[in-house]
Amino acid sequence: MMGRALSLAEKGLYTATPNPRVGCVITRNEEIVGEGWHEKPGEPHAEVLALRAAGERAANATIYVNLEPCNHQGRTPPCVEALVKSKVGRVVAAMRDPNPVAAHGGEALISAGIAFEHGLLEDEARELNIGFVSRMTRGRPWVRLKVAATLDGRTALADGKSQWITGPAARRDGHRWRARACAVLTGIGTVSADDPRLTVRDIETPRQPLRVIVDSRLETPATARILEGGNVLIFTAGTGKGPRGAEVVRLPNPDRKVDLPRMLEELARRGINELQVEAGFRLNGSLVREGCVDEFLVYLNPSFLGEAAQGMLDLPALAALGERRRLRLLSVERLGDDLRIVARPA
Repeated sequence: MMGRALSLAEKGLYTATPNPRVGCVITRNEEIVGEGWHEKPGEPHAEVLALRAAGERAANATIYVNLEPCNHQGRTPPCVEALVKSKVGRVVAAMRDPNPVAAHGGEALISAGIAFEHGLLEDEARELNIGFVSRMTRGRPWVRLKVAATLDGRTALADGKSQWITGPAARRDGHRWRARACAVLTGIGTVSADDPRLTVRDIETPRQPLRVIVDSRLETPATARILEGGNVLIFTAGTGKGPRGAEVVRLPNPDRKVDLPRMLEELARRGINELQVEAGFRLNGSLVREGCVDEFLVYLNPSFLGEAAQGMLDLPALAALGERRRLRLLSVERLGDDLRIVARPA
């Protein structure tokens, strides 16, 4: 039943942001009598939809939900209130709510005489809402750095051109990851070299993520395709108004570059749960050096570009092998002629 709740929650993969992805199943005598999932902010939460479907059958029923029911008045009323009113008998949550404002729903249920448990499929539930958990507990989004590279670790020609290193299947998969992100980030170098749009195109999606540019000297041209349609945020250390169609935020560090950790805090303040980075080796290296990357999404193509081409990351030289940055592999999958590797810092 909890697995079913998680499957329902996944229906909000592209739409629930900035809210968590939540699914709910209501059972009586091991029979499903109601279920629901949270689609988007302002819409009813999963528990409320499931209660509506169950009607009077919710009384003394067991509720399975992948996130502890909320206990505060936001854009919608507290889910705990609806559960108590429906006189449910037991609530099983996969994980506690990391939102300090909405937390303690379990205690409120217990006070109302409703049994409350948590911890079932907790790891799976945390992965589904890893960006929301990051924003609530660390005050920053979950940062996923996407790289398309050859087997010799090259991501672009010497002049920065990188379209296309991987095949259609890998590119389509990259758009799926892009679609689930709340925002996609690139640097002025990539804007200048590839003139990307950074929109989701190869798959169906009900929304486009925010597009973010790191542009220390505010050099983004007014003709850049990334500006088409608006919904663009530029972080800079420079002065000036910036191009039309973009909001400019100044966050300089002492080196007159963009303060990357502060940038992540600002994105979290704006409700960004998952941030996908699709940038060049210099910005990639800066993000890694400053501890801003949580996960690597790497697509490897069976080809070589040679040592004159650009690498994945601009990192300082090491004096010994023991100093290398280690990663923990989460998955390796073949997509057409390419490999997709998902890894996190060890």
